[in-house]
Amino acid sequence: MADEAAGGARRGGEELEAAAAAERGPGAAYHMFAMMEDLLEKLKLLNYEEEAALRRHHLRPLSRHYFALPINPGEQFYMFCTLAAWLITKAGHPFEQPQEYDDPNATISNILSELRSFGRSVDFPPSKLKAGYGEQACYVLDCLAEEALKHTDFSWKRPAYPTEELEEEAITEDDAELTLNKLEEEIEEEETDNEENFIDLNVLKAQTYRSDMNESTKQEEILESTTDAAEWNLEVERVLPQLKVTIRTDNKDWRIHIDQMHQHKDGIESALKETRGYLDKLHNEISRTLEKVNSREKYLNNQLEHLVQEYRTAQAQLSEAKEKYQQGSGGVTERTRTLSEITEVLEKVKQEMEEKGSSMTDGAPLVKIKQALTKLKQETVQMDIRIGVVEHTLLQSKLKEKSNMTRDMHATMIPETTIGAY
Repeated sequence: MADEAAGGARRGGEELEAAAAAERGPGAAYHMFAMMEDLLEKLKLLNYEEEAALRRHHLRPLSRHYFALPINPGEQFYMFCTLAAWLITKAGHPFEQPQEYDDPNATISNILSELRSFGRSVDFPPSKLKAGYGEQACYVLDCLAEEALKHTDFSWKRPAYPTEELEEEAITEDDAELTLNKLEEEIEEEETDNEENFIDLNVLKAQTYRSDMNESTKQEEILESTTDAAEWNLEVERVLPQLKVTIRTDNKDWRIHIDQMHQHKDGIESALKETRGYLDKLHNEISRTLEKVNSREKYLNNQLEHLVQEYRTAQAQLSEAKEKYQQGSGGVTERTRTLSEITEVLEKVKQEMEEKGSSMTDGAPLVKIKQALTKLKQETVQMDIRIGVVEHTLLQSKLKEKSNMTRDMHATMIPETTIGAY
């Protein structure tokens, strides 16, 4: 729902802007493009690429429609703030360069307050500048660029037109005009023709002899010219453009490369002279600075020598204290181990004493002893009874045996007659 509301509000704002542009006229939609082009020209006059340090901020130069169209709102807003701060400073009001993590509302309010201080009117809400593009952003930067140009006392100069020299006759290109490529091709064709055709030396000698004879006769005949000099000059001027050989420059030609090499060599030598002076000056400054640093270091060492000695003695004492601490900590650990062992033995003894004390205070063993005594008494009574029974049984057995003995003794006294009968 919130997204739909935000989208509806955005669409409503766009419709209001379109209606306002329609009221101003059909060309109002393109006004910011023209304003952006004027702004770019003013920034070029102020040399913004070098002085604004765009390379240091990792920013590219502006295009013709950079602040007129939405490209990258974050980058455009950062570029807008950077250029606005630079233009305000260029106009004579010191302004701190905004950073990436600054509050955008505070930055925009500071820029608009500086713009009002220049006497410019601001009839739009500050939220229009948050996008970093649009007619309002172009208007603010254009006003600041005008103030910067006023502060730098910039003025337009009259244009200086170059003087053009009128040529006597236009050089027309026709078949008589020769180029370097055509010349080379004709030379190659002639060489190939000479190689293909076999020429007789005798015929060549005869032809040269005849030509020499003809020339000698002609020279003898034409000893005095009957041609008018003015007509001759007119003919020369008429034919002169056709006799000119114009060689077109070819980037692949070695002559062009040699000229470029000479130009680069001269440029390198001139730059080397200037750079060598700067480097020598820098070397001298660095050497003087190093000498100053060395002398200051020696002075500090002399002044702080006793403190350094005290520091060394304190370090030695600290190392001794650390060794003693390590030794003491070793003894403490040994004694701690012994204490833990003794504590364990003590715990065992305490546990045993507690068990014995609990057993001594407990009445269960006495009850058990009493029960055992009563049981022993009962067993003793039973044993006494059994002993009495056994004694009685033994007495009866003894008496029976005694009676049997007496009977046997009486039976031995039987008469012999009865024995014989048996």
